[in-house]
Amino acid sequence: MALSSVDPSSAAFKKARRQYLKTTKNRNQDQDPDLTWTPFRAAEKKYKARFPPPDLRSVLDLAGVPTDRQGDTRSDDVRATRVGTTSSGTDIYTVPAVPGLVLLPSFVSPNVQRRLIRWALRDHTRHPNETNLDAHYILPPEGLWNAHLASCSSPNEDIKFIKTKASIVGASSSHTTSSGPRQLISNEAASTVNFNSLQAISKPPPEPSTSVSDSTPSALVPKLRWANIGWSYHWGTKQYDFSKGKGDIDARVRGLCRSAVREVPWEMVFGGEVWENDDWRAWEETYEPDAGIINFYQTKDTLMAHVDRSEVCATSPLVSISLGNAAIFLIGGLTRDVEPTPILLRSGDVVIMSGPACRRAYHGVPRILENTLPQHLAQLCPVADPASASTSNSDPDEDEAAITAAAARESWQPYSAYMQNARININVRQVFPKGFVPGKMPEI
Repeated sequence: MALSSVDPSSAAFKKARRQYLKTTKNRNQDQDPDLTWTPFRAAEKKYKARFPPPDLRSVLDLAGVPTDRQGDTRSDDVRATRVGTTSSGTDIYTVPAVPGLVLLPSFVSPNVQRRLIRWALRDHTRHPNETNLDAHYILPPEGLWNAHLASCSSPNEDIKFIKTKASIVGASSSHTTSSGPRQLISNEAASTVNFNSLQAISKPPPEPSTSVSDSTPSALVPKLRWANIGWSYHWGTKQYDFSKGKGDIDARVRGLCRSAVREVPWEMVFGGEVWENDDWRAWEETYEPDAGIINFYQTKDTLMAHVDRSEVCATSPLVSISLGNAAIFLIGGLTRDVEPTPILLRSGDVVIMSGPACRRAYHGVPRILENTLPQHLAQLCPVADPASASTSNSDPDEDEAAITAAAARESWQPYSAYMQNARININVRQVFPKGFVPGKMPEI
């Protein structure tokens, strides 16, 4: 799938140019933003810009890499090093600039991608799994997506509006929603030493917004931004709220992530490094994902630079699965002053962030690339894909025929329509290191 070039005669290009001229009309020409931005911020601005459109030639793109005379795939980009192949024949790369970063292009087969999209929208995004909309709306028990499908299948019935929480509890709430900019939170990095003190921090529920209105399920679907997996994440403090208990991790998602970790030749990744605790040597057995987030992006959304500091285990792999439209992924170092590496992620790609340098590295997604949805997700009929039967990236309990039959029984059309302008990112991680028992280890 080649990325389309920008057409200067297109309406989108002309609109972006008009907006650019409007917003920069009164800008102070004496202040050079390059002198005030960190390297990471400069990269975010570059790839986020609508005008002038970013030059993607500097983006690391591992799709369609050339083949040498012996038939082995290779990358001519020195920023990536091929360290092996998976059991299904796809390549495994590391990025030397970010020790511990592993890339598995096309690791997830087309049919398994479809299954994951269905799971994320239909099965997981519902009670008891929290979403960004739960704070503000009384969502239907069957889940927002299923309510959306029901309204689409019965267009002649009366539209059922989803009520806001403010309309129910507003009279008893004295909270006033701030109209100012969103406050950024810098959380303390979790560890076995400060775990108890971090858990003592108050984690109040978010106040429902008073500025939202009752809405139809279909109108709310594009506003879905995240859904929690496993241990509950408290966005107000950027710490886990273990008092809520641990939610279920879908067995097939868990299996896929563990399979990705098992495929990596970790000796090739960390063999020359010395840690205080070389736990990577046992990840094949000890890696156990117990928390995560599903991110739902619309094509104009971004995820700004941040660091994942909330996990007590600061080295265990974070496995990230890309679905839908392609995206630019930036990853740098332990501060924003490290220039990030831009990487193109396509549907089916898997990223693994591991080790002390990578797990606490700044990273973000400044751009979702429009019109990059792969054909196997855009078309309405399921595609036979023999590779999806591989044990490395398919459901061990469902063979290819079962997946195809299930797809035939349920129309793909609403999923295809949603994914035209969307990207879904499933990322899971391990919160606690092996052997750590919450609440039983004393402060040091």
